Amino acid sequence: MTVVKIVLEVLLVLGGLFLTLLILLHKGKGGGMSDMFGGGVSNTLGGSSVAERNLDRFTIAVAVVWFSCVVALGLIQRFSG
Repeated sequence: MTVVKIVLEVLLVLGGLFLTLLILLHKGKGGGMSDMFGGGVSNTLGGSSVAERNLDRFTIAVAVVWFSCVVALGLIQRFSG
């Protein structure tokens, strides 16, 4: 059980960091953090709607994995001795 818990904790930390990066990469609606990482450049390139949709899907997938790790760790904590 400890191996599963360690794997979930590592996945939770890495997922949280990666999720933060993905959120910062989204296109901003009025400047901000996303423009510092190149969000403003994509507006001039055109055709960014497909890339933005794929980024949305990937962000949602990582968020679901992260949330699942939180729930699984909570269940392990609750039901372990």
